[in-house]
Amino acid sequence: MDKKYDAIIIGAGVIGCPIAYELAKKGYKTLTVDKLADAGEGSTAGSCAIVRAHYSTVDGVAMAYEGFKYWLDWRNYLGNVKDEKGLAKFMNTGSVLLKSKGHDWRKVKRNYDVVGVKYEEWGLDKIKMQIPVYDLHEFWPVKRPEDPSFFDDPTNLLEGAIFCPEGGYVNDPVLSAHNIMRAAETKGAEFMFKVEVTGIRSQNGKVQGITLKDGRRFDAPIVVNVAGPHSFKINQMAEGVWQGCNIKTKSLRHEVMHCPSPEGYDYLNDGYHTSDGDLGIYYRPEVGNMFLIGSEDPKCDRQEWVDPDAFYAGQGGRGRDNQLSEAQWKAQCYRLGRRVPSLQVPNQPKGVCDLYDCSDDWIPIYDKSDLGGFYMAVGTSGNQYKNAPVVGHMMAELIDTCEKGLDHDKKPLQYKLPHIGRLIDVGFFSRKREINRSSSFSVNG
Repeated sequence: MDKKYDAIIIGAGVIGCPIAYELAKKGYKTLTVDKLADAGEGSTAGSCAIVRAHYSTVDGVAMAYEGFKYWLDWRNYLGNVKDEKGLAKFMNTGSVLLKSKGHDWRKVKRNYDVVGVKYEEWGLDKIKMQIPVYDLHEFWPVKRPEDPSFFDDPTNLLEGAIFCPEGGYVNDPVLSAHNIMRAAETKGAEFMFKVEVTGIRSQNGKVQGITLKDGRRFDAPIVVNVAGPHSFKINQMAEGVWQGCNIKTKSLRHEVMHCPSPEGYDYLNDGYHTSDGDLGIYYRPEVGNMFLIGSEDPKCDRQEWVDPDAFYAGQGGRGRDNQLSEAQWKAQCYRLGRRVPSLQVPNQPKGVCDLYDCSDDWIPIYDKSDLGGFYMAVGTSGNQYKNAPVVGHMMAELIDTCEKGLDHDKKPLQYKLPHIGRLIDVGFFSRKREINRSSSFSVNG
C-alpha cells in the first residue's frame, strides 16, 4: 500500500528544508526526499553562503533584507532546537559594495532607500582605513589574465563604496540546512535520504505523488520541486509542467577559489565581504585566513552549462567532476591580486566547484505549476541562499492559499514579509513571466 502524506518535498537543501519546516508548522504531514545521504549535501554544500542585500530589483533587496533578520536571530528561528552537530553561525562582517561601472550601485542605493536598508557611504579614505590592503584604482573593463592589457597600470580611482553593516556570510551552509531539518522534525516533518525520484504521478490534471527508483510509491496531493540543479529534470517528469514554464532552468558549472590572505593581514577576523564589479569578482573571509573568491560572471568568462547527472557521476566513475580549471583559477585569483597587490597566489588551485540551478534571467521561480498541486522553488542557486528562511515561509503561504482556492496566476499572492512589513507580489517570481530585463543576468541576481 502506498504511504500517504499531505505534501512531499523533493530536495533537502537549504531551500527545501525551510519549506518542509514551514509547512509542518502549519500542520501539514510532510515527507522530504533527497538522493544524497543527509540534508544540505547537494549544491548547498558548494554555496558561498553570502548574506548581502544588494540586488538589481526592489523585491530582491526586500527579500534579502528580510533574510538578514532570520540569520541574525538564527537560534530563535529554529525554535531553540538542539542539533547534535551544533548550530551554524552567521558571521556578521558587514558587506562592501564597491562603486564601479560593474555594478549599478546608484540603483542599489535607491532600492536600499525604498526598502529601508541600513547603509553607509564610504569614501576612498574610509575604505583605505578599514581595509588597508585594497588598491582602490579602477581596473574596468573586466579582463582575463590572457588579455595583453590585463596588467596595464591603472590611472583612475574608484568612486567609493556602499557599506551594509548587517551583511556577511554563514560559516557552514551544510550545517545550516541540517539545523533546519532538525527544527522541521520537531514539528513532525519526515526526511528520507539516499532515494531517487524517477516519476511524478498525476491523474486528471492533479498530482498524485512520487515514484522512487526502487519502485516505492508515496502519495500526496502536493509535491514541491526544490531539487536544485536537477530541478529541470523533475519538472520534465511532471505532466505539462515543463511546457507550462515560460522561464526555464538549467545547470551551470561554477568555480570558487581559495587564496591565502597577505602576510600580516588578518582577513578572517578583520575583513569584509566585498562585491567588486570592477573586477567581476566577490570575496569573503574563509577559515584558515583565506580569501574565498567567486566570479560575478563577467561577459569575458565562459559559462559552462552541464548535465547534472554527468557532473555528479563524473567520467569513468571517478566521482564528482569537480576539478578546478587552471584558467578560471588564474582569472579569479589574479583579479583579486589587482585589488590586493600584496596577495601571494599559490601555484596550486584550491577551492570548490559545484553547480548552480539558474533560471533564464537568474531570478528564481517560486510558483505553482500547470499541474494541480505541483509547486516549484527552482532557479535559486548562486544568490538565493541568504533568502532560504524567507522562501520557506513564503512558499508555505503560497501553497496553503492556493490549496484553499487562490488562483495565483490570475490574482498573485501578496506576501507580507514578517520582519520588515513590506508586501511582496509573489507574481514577480512567476514561471509565466517574461524575462526580467532589470536583472543583472549573473550571480548578483
